[in-house]
This record gives sequence, structure tokens and C-alpha cells, in this order.
Amino acid sequence: MTTTSLQSLRQPTASQAADTSEARGADAILRRTLRRHASGITVITVPGPAGFTATSFTSVSLDPALVSFCLGATASTAAAVRRAERFAVHLLGAENTDLARQFARSGIDRFEGVRYRQETDGLPVLADAPAWLTARVVSRQRLGDHYLVVGQVESGDVRQEAPALVHHAGEFASVSRVA
Repeated sequence: MTTTSLQSLRQPTASQAADTSEARGADAILRRTLRRHASGITVITVPGPAGFTATSFTSVSLDPALVSFCLGATASTAAAVRRAERFAVHLLGAENTDLARQFARSGIDRFEGVRYRQETDGLPVLADAPAWLTARVVSRQRLGDHYLVVGQVESGDVRQEAPALVHHAGEFASVSRVA
């Protein structure tokens, strides 16, 4: 590399500065816009036990049955998620706000006081979630500042019908049918 190239890496050119400014602008646009998008609240758990509250859970495919979630690369549970061969997704209802808040906090034992059973590989399945499923990891990829994890569904159950807990405009909310 020439001296000129090294200097250009240290001091951004006008186009590099514009790219950085646009990236910050895109970040602000994404945050502002996604506040308008209602997302279902889930708790994702992996052996350890480790777990976190997520709004990024989604269905990927019906055949085969695939689901996915995203997790920040610097999250306290990222190392456990990177090691995990399986995960459980717990779809929360309106009565699970405290559970969602507990698994969203850092620096605490998120499982303290939470009822769950452990599968043979240590995967925790929460007892109080209205619906849950387990999946085997089939893909894990770092994309930007997050990991995208895709899993093939193995088991699950709907324990009770309950209004879904959602996140909208920075708040927890519940859904109701529209006539």
C-alpha cells in the first residue's frame, strides 16, 4: 500500500464522509420508520440457560418448516446463541409483559423466578408462554451488526389462546381484532 493510500484510510475523502453521513441517516430513518411497525414479542432461549426478548422472530418457510430471529452481535447472549445447536421461541401474550421486560434487561439472572423445564440438551422451555416451539439451527450468519439465525422447527405447542403481546412505538401493546 502506498503512503497516499494509508493517508486516505486515516482521513476520509469527501465521498467516504458522505457515505458515513448517509449510513447515519439510514440508521435514523430505519429507527424512526420501524417504530411504526408493530412486532410480536418473543423470548428466545438457548442452552446455558440463556435467553433474551426479541421482536425479530419470523417464519421463513413452510416446507421445510423454518423460522428465524436476529440478535445484536454485542448482546450479552450472543456467545451462547453462537454456540447453540437448538433454540426455543416463546410467543408471548398480553399477560406476559413482566416476562418480556425481565428477558430484555441486562446484568441480571433472566431466569430467576421463571418457571421452565430443561430438555435433555439443556434447552429451557418457559412454562408460562401461551405458545412455544423448538428448532434446530440450520444457518447462522453475521449480517452487519447482528446475527441472523435460522432453525428448522422440531416441536411446539399452543397452551392457550391469548391476545398477542406486541411492540409498537417504543411501547408494549396488545392486539385486538378489527371489525
